[in-house]
Amino acid sequence: MTMVSPKQPEPANGLSRIWKALCYSLSGIRLAARDEAAFRQEILLVAVLSVVCLFLPIERWLMGLLLLSHILVLIVELVNTAVEAVVDHTFPGLHEAAKKAKDCASAAVLLSLLSSAGIWSYALSTIWMN
Repeated sequence: MTMVSPKQPEPANGLSRIWKALCYSLSGIRLAARDEAAFRQEILLVAVLSVVCLFLPIERWLMGLLLLSHILVLIVELVNTAVEAVVDHTFPGLHEAAKKAKDCASAAVLLSLLSSAGIWSYALSTIWMN
């Protein structure tokens, strides 16, 4: 018995490719928001802190840095979610390589949060010092 592989769709070009990429990206955000409590918590935190940031009496470059640090936290959490999904699928049981991959991805999230907290600390200190 020969296996027939499904016909691969034609690769998208131009605006069609960009549209499909956008749809895949939005799907990833939707799935992470649906399945990951940490991502939902970080979205809430980012939304609140971003609004607060807009009303702080700080320089524009610092406001931009704060906003970028918020986006970085979400990006790293999405990568962490992707790593966890692949690892859980590839290694359904306990495996040292799986633990290492998941722990390292989790550490990246922690570092992004600490970086953002450090930038917030600096921003608030500039307000209090004046």
